[in-house]
Order: sequence, then structure tokens, then C-alpha cells
Amino acid sequence: MTGETDTLVGEGPVLLSYGAGIAHVTLNRPETGNGFDVDLMKVFQDVVMRVHGDARVRAVILSGNGKIFSGGGNVKDFVSKGDDLPHYLRMATAYLQVCVSALVNLEVPVVTRVHGFAAGGAGLGLVCASDIVICGASAKFMAGATRVGMSPDAGATATLSKIVGFRRAMDMVLTNRIVEAEEAERIGLVTRMVPDDRLDEEVRETARLLAAGAPKAQSATKRLMWNGLARGFESALPDEARETASLSGTKDSMEGLKAVIERRAPVFRGE
Repeated sequence: MTGETDTLVGEGPVLLSYGAGIAHVTLNRPETGNGFDVDLMKVFQDVVMRVHGDARVRAVILSGNGKIFSGGGNVKDFVSKGDDLPHYLRMATAYLQVCVSALVNLEVPVVTRVHGFAAGGAGLGLVCASDIVICGASAKFMAGATRVGMSPDAGATATLSKIVGFRRAMDMVLTNRIVEAEEAERIGLVTRMVPDDRLDEEVRETARLLAAGAPKAQSATKRLMWNGLARGFESALPDEARETASLSGTKDSMEGLKAVIERRAPVFRGE
């Protein structure tokens, strides 16, 4: 492997490039805040599978193009489905499960670079499914699911409380308060926070350190650490998928989604 970059996925929703033992996986839908929909998740899954089968890769950097890392699900896409949203989200959550599970099960360490917002199931879920998370000082985090009348997905109901503690996790998912970068570091949501102008350098240096490590030892260590979670990660996914699909068919869910687009406070009626 040389230090050159070889782009494998062109200008699609997810970019993949290699260099010096590191695979760079970049969310590339800046116009939607890197919002996840079925099309993006299909490509993301394919990209991660390419990485999984490539013996050259010793570490992965996951990042997002544009102003934010990821705002979660593509809200406008969800609203456009209307009455078909529950069926669509059954399919979407199935792909999302594969995506986050693929990150956890990658044999190499995943270093996630967060700038701007990491929100919603996809944004926060990917953060929770990463091995090392480095954010800029201006980064922000939010759960967001109950804000649109849904419940967390992407494995967050299993991972978030293990990372930050049950009380903090419950606060985050029920109130949807914004967690600033400094607090995110303090409570362990991220590995470390660095000044924004040092973010790229810190992420690269961390990935280089991992890429220079012992691959089999790192792979075994990662597997043991994830398997050591008190509750198995995989067991949380089916419960999340059922609840997400069910809640997406409620009037409250559609109200929450529309409120985000219309930039107003939602009015939930328990319907």
C-alpha cells in the first residue's frame, strides 16, 4: 500500500478511498446534512463490506462532508412517504442495522471524525458504534428520535447507556437536549475533543497509530471489548426496528417530522 489515495466510489452518497493502510469512508450528501435514507445505506453497506474484505486495511476513518457529520435520518424523505412510511422504515431500519452492525464487527478499528452535528439514529448511532471518536470543539450531539415521535435505533438503546451511563443516556434520549463537545468528552460520549483546526490532524495521527499496530491483536481486542457489553449489541436491534416502524405510523411522528422541516415546535397529541 502506498500513501496515495485510490478513490473506489466516485461522487455517490458514500465515498471510499485508501491510503497508507487506512480506508477513508466519507458520507457525501452535504445537501441533506448527510441524512440517511435507503439509497445511502445500501451504498454505505457496500462500502463497509469492501473494507471488511480488504486485507490492506488496518484502520478506518469515518467522516462526513459538508457542514455536519450527520443529522440522522433524511426527514424530507420520510415525510414524502406518507402512509407508506412504516413500510419504508421497516426496510430502512433493516439496512441501518446492517450498517452499524458492520462497523462494530469490522476487524479493524474505526476512528470517527465528528464536526458540526451528530444527531438522530444514524448520526449518534454511528458515533456509538465506533471504536474511537474524535470531535472538534464546536461539535454537538443530540438523540432526536422522540422529537419526531419515534424511538432510538441504530443500536443506541444498547450502546449509549454503556458509554455514558443509564441516567445520562435516558436524559439524552427523552429530552433531546444538545450535548456540547466539552460535555461529550467529559461523559465519555467521545474519546477526545480537540480544537477545530486540529481535528483533521488528530484523526489522521490516531488512524496512523492504529494502522501501525498489530492487526490480529487489535482485531481480537476490539471483538472482546464489544462482546463484553453487558447486553449483547445484536439483541437490541430487532426491538428497535419494531418500535421504529410502529411509531412511524402515528400522527405524532408525522407531526414531528413536518415540524422539523417547517422550523417550528411540534405539537404532539399522543395519536
